[in-house]
Amino acid sequence: MSELEPGSNPWLAQVEEEILDPDRAIIDPHHHLWKKRFNRDYLLPELWTDTDSGHNIVKTVFIECRAFYRREGEQHLKSVGETETIAALASQSRANNSNKAYIAGIISHSDLTLAGESEEKLLEALEQHRAASNGLLRGIRHSAARDKRPEDLFIVGSAPPYLHGKEAFRKGLRIIAEQGLTYDTWHYHHQNLDFLDLARAVPNCTMVLDHFGTPLGVGIYKNSRDEIFQKWKAQIREISKCPNVYAKLGGLAMPDNGFDWHLQSRPPSSDEFIKEQERYYMHAIECFGPERCMFESNFPVDRLSINYHVLFNAYKKMVADFSEDEKHAMFYATAEKVYSLKD
Repeated sequence: MSELEPGSNPWLAQVEEEILDPDRAIIDPHHHLWKKRFNRDYLLPELWTDTDSGHNIVKTVFIECRAFYRREGEQHLKSVGETETIAALASQSRANNSNKAYIAGIISHSDLTLAGESEEKLLEALEQHRAASNGLLRGIRHSAARDKRPEDLFIVGSAPPYLHGKEAFRKGLRIIAEQGLTYDTWHYHHQNLDFLDLARAVPNCTMVLDHFGTPLGVGIYKNSRDEIFQKWKAQIREISKCPNVYAKLGGLAMPDNGFDWHLQSRPPSSDEFIKEQERYYMHAIECFGPERCMFESNFPVDRLSINYHVLFNAYKKMVADFSEDEKHAMFYATAEKVYSLKD
């Protein structure tokens, strides 16, 4: 273990690279903001430290992370506190007169299973999220991640069993689809087929697959990476046949993916990152096509393992031989389309 704390600025600063293709406009469609997690804050100053590190990050999308919830009031409305806080930070990001990235969209959390017991409660929650967002609400993430050995995981998904298969959940999806909202999913690789059934069952809902379906590489999965990868490849190919599903490319540098960069004396270079992970990216792009893919940072979670500018250098290297239109789709246009981010 390094004496420097993984994810800290001194630890990350050990690897610096020249910025590739620095003028390319980028939307980062997946990051979080919070206080006092992983022993540090990640708010606008910290976000800008990363987005200002050399690449041309124009806009971002905040993804819910169960932060800033209301401490009082009705349970189904507590998550509106997160939307309120992020909307205020988004206003600050836009008010800044420099060329810094600004938060252009918010993906909030609501319990979609409310549709089964009280459709009115879900509609009330969605209405309040929309009002609190100052026009930035773009979708809902209600994570389905659940594993039989949560004690092995760094970030534990706590969803009820078979969430994607519950009719109340699917009814909630139909409601957000009717309102023009997207659905982001976070689940683990062994839940990919549950998600496939969901995508087929609610074809009118635009869905975004976060983090490649999170192939796990710790605990009971630690020595099964190649076996898991082969099953994952087939599952991703089937999921990609659902035209309502888009893929976020990223989020594989979490500790639970098992690459263990957060345990090393220094973070990886872009070439080291590519050596370990390129096969996931290339397969997803092959299956979905660039027009349904978007590169994501998943910061500050993946910041525990890699520097922001190094990560985007890796992305640019992996698709260096793609056409200009294809690159623009993956770095900008797909996110702009899916999340309706045009000014």
